[in-house]
Amino acid sequence: MDTSQLHLLPMASSHRGELSPACTQCQEGRKMVLFVTGVCRFRCFYCPVSPTRNQKDVVYANERRVWTDQDVLDEARAIEAGGTGITGGDPLGVVERVDHYIRLLKREFGPGHNIHLYTHEPNPVKLARLAASGLDEFRLHIPHYLWGPLSSEGGAYRAVLESAPLWGIRRGVEVPVLPDRESELRRLLQALDEIGVDFVNLNELEFSETNESNLIARGYRSDARNGWGVRGSRAVAERIVREVRLSIPVHYCSSRFKDAVQLRQRLLRRAERTAPPFAERTPDGTILLGIVEADGQADLARWAARVARKLGAGPDDYRLDLVRRRVELAPERLRRSAVRLADPAFEVEVYPTADALEVERAPLNPAALSKANAAFGGGTYPSSHR
Repeated sequence: MDTSQLHLLPMASSHRGELSPACTQCQEGRKMVLFVTGVCRFRCFYCPVSPTRNQKDVVYANERRVWTDQDVLDEARAIEAGGTGITGGDPLGVVERVDHYIRLLKREFGPGHNIHLYTHEPNPVKLARLAASGLDEFRLHIPHYLWGPLSSEGGAYRAVLESAPLWGIRRGVEVPVLPDRESELRRLLQALDEIGVDFVNLNELEFSETNESNLIARGYRSDARNGWGVRGSRAVAERIVREVRLSIPVHYCSSRFKDAVQLRQRLLRRAERTAPPFAERTPDGTILLGIVEADGQADLARWAARVARKLGAGPDDYRLDLVRRRVELAPERLRRSAVRLADPAFEVEVYPTADALEVERAPLNPAALSKANAAFGGGTYPSSHR
């Protein structure tokens, strides 16, 4: 494989050699993220998993909380997924669950549905079992304190990586770039080159709600020019991809690439397939809706019909969200007519995800403005503070 040419990607990402098929699908927004558990015994100090998932035994397909197999399949169809990335926590801690989902997805979408898995645990028995069930690729996260030649202390990781070809499965290594561990990371890459792994992924180290205090305590600081990235992580990664000559593919993925390319592409795909026809789509993958909130209404269906009549909306021009107790319709229609309503009317920007995360909202009539003033002093405000 030719690894001599440096390939530049958007948002400062880059690679030498071919990208993993799973990475290509992520880049295109065609990979569903199946979070199978938040429990992990390794407890890395830089773990970015959110408080709602960290060390909690919960399952999510993208942003959708999973209660049944149908939830997983519905989410895969919502983005027309070409594959699934299984993550956590550590998925090998719930290997029976992972085995079930691999078989479910392969049975439903066929052998071409690419499935990869992240794990800290160098367990050949579990990985060989999952390979037999249809797992296409695993990515070992080697703890930072074992970076180096993978001899005595890292021997278990070396053994798994050397055995994997016997199982007919692709194997790689994926680690965050710690800016103060560059020399150890270079030695690790040399060891992985000797083993001949299929690829190495280097991720930009970034701050999150759960790891911020740990990173600061260890002297890490944010990079003001690079979002939530840790200062120095990008520079080390770029230097390694540029300078270290290996026979195996090496890929650096920046935190901005994950948001501005991978996530955006997935949102665009989901919006195309799930957004109501009256919603306005944005280039970022979010959607704009007009909403009327049912403050204090008992019979929501009758109330929604009254609102629709006042706005001149037909049955296909709106929908009633029973969970959020609101009518949703085209923002342009509501902008023109919101003043006729006694109920609070807003224009909102939301993600086209199962949880419909709200980015921001703007009042469109006096009732909405009064509600906004009471809570936030008026104007546009983020839904996270609702």
